[in-house]
Amino acid sequence: MKQKKTIKVISVFGTRPEAIKMAPLVKKLQACEQIESLVVVTAQHREMLDQVLQIFAIQPDYDLNLMKPGQKLEYITSGVLQGLSEIFAKEKPDLVLVHGDTTTTFSAALAAFYQQIPCGHVEAGLRTNNKYAPYPEEMNRRLTGALADYHFAPTVGARENLLRENISQDYIEVTGNTVIDALLHVVGQPCDLNQYGLGNIDWSKRVLLLTCHRRENWGEPMRQIFNAVADITKSYKDVEVIFPVHKNPLVRDLAKEILGNNPAIYLVEPLDYLPFSHVMQKCTLILTDSGGMQEEAPALGKPVLVLREVTERPEAIAAQTARLAGNTYQSVFDTTKLLLTDKTLYEQMAKANNPYGDGYASDYIVTAILHWML
Repeated sequence: MKQKKTIKVISVFGTRPEAIKMAPLVKKLQACEQIESLVVVTAQHREMLDQVLQIFAIQPDYDLNLMKPGQKLEYITSGVLQGLSEIFAKEKPDLVLVHGDTTTTFSAALAAFYQQIPCGHVEAGLRTNNKYAPYPEEMNRRLTGALADYHFAPTVGARENLLRENISQDYIEVTGNTVIDALLHVVGQPCDLNQYGLGNIDWSKRVLLLTCHRRENWGEPMRQIFNAVADITKSYKDVEVIFPVHKNPLVRDLAKEILGNNPAIYLVEPLDYLPFSHVMQKCTLILTDSGGMQEEAPALGKPVLVLREVTERPEAIAAQTARLAGNTYQSVFDTTKLLLTDKTLYEQMAKANNPYGDGYASDYIVTAILHWML
């Protein structure tokens, strides 16, 4: 590419996890004199997205405001594609940055491709190699990888996945994960958890943080997970559970049915990233089907039990900071029981090195962009 004094970069994201991971990168882009930074949010998530934007003081330049109740993937895909088409045509960016594996991610990469705008994929190269696990995330990231021009891989393993897919090594940069940048920034800020429905938590007990919302766990798997968690609290009287319940009615109704009357389990509204980070820091153990928490928790020395059969983050398993707990009653109950009773195993997981970076991923990404595009 010929010499330019500045690069116009549009960062696109639409969900809370994307916003958390893109926020520190956006701040670095804004601080770079050689880059003109614009932000477009699709609001695939609305309320949870806005919480993160407020924490990091990011004001979007464009907001597609797509979220509606019961939205289908087809609606998100077509809405993002059409909305971004108009913005890209107007702004004519030199680079579009997308993150991870959401429907916004894939649709934005496709919109950039249609207008022949280079695309950079942050958190590139994660794979389970099962197109329906997680669904639709696995195909979103694989399709984005095929469309992207620049690939910011969080780990060496992610880089190897991309090389196996014939991505040129010249356009892959191993950066670590930007979520560590975000987390270390936020946990350093003061936070009063009493303001978030957590005033009755007995922190002298062993507090488990539970999150569960993925599509592949809807229905019977989620029922079994919730029953296992309920029985853990009955078996161990010194255990309490904090469960910020996703807004999806499929999750909410089942959580209320199975966990709602259990005095050891606190069902709370989805937490802003600030209190959520502080709960992660204070809790004993994390049970989650989330992807990002597998990366965040090791930075805080918290073992993670992954409520899924497979994970696209094998580095956490290999580093022994996380363990697959599955999504059946017996596997979840047994794995949680093991971590609560085996102090040696718990300490090994808590003290294992975080494979996801040093908190400077955003700096490395900006440096790579300047190298490739100036």
